[in-house]
Amino acid sequence: MQTNIDVKRLLCPMPVIRLGEMIDKIAVGDTIEMLATDPGVLHDIPAWCKVHGHKVLEIQEKSDEIILIVEKIG
Repeated sequence: MQTNIDVKRLLCPMPVIRLGEMIDKIAVGDTIEMLATDPGVLHDIPAWCKVHGHKVLEIQEKSDEIILIVEKIG
């Protein structure tokens, strides 16, 4: 199952905080699609996932937004 969160126009650390809140609510193996505009998420979200044991499946950079797909592991 995939959950979507919109963190557009939010700056660090809010996208990471929102991801942390949402990942606690989903089941292992489910994914979160994050829509962001802060380029800091390109570093912050993979780093957070590495620390917390989750996996970034995909990162897409578009002209006005960044889309990340994160899978909850364990």
